Amino acid sequence: MATVDSGRPITRDDIEAKLRQIQGSTEAGADAARGAGMAGVVVGGLVLVLVAYLLGRRRGRKRRTVVEIRRI
Repeated sequence: MATVDSGRPITRDDIEAKLRQIQGSTEAGADAARGAGMAGVVVGGLVLVLVAYLLGRRRGRKRRTVVEIRRI
């Protein structure tokens, strides 16, 4: 925690500077989280497509018709 100089009043410039400092650090964190979020969305989409493919393939195998032709 920073100490405050009690001999000097807090000005509008002091408040604006502190808010800019806070905003800069939160924007950097948001950019990092955005990159991780996009990677998660891409991986999640790929997993979803893979699961849909595998389930469709399984269903196709279960419903496949087997035709036997016998010659007499």
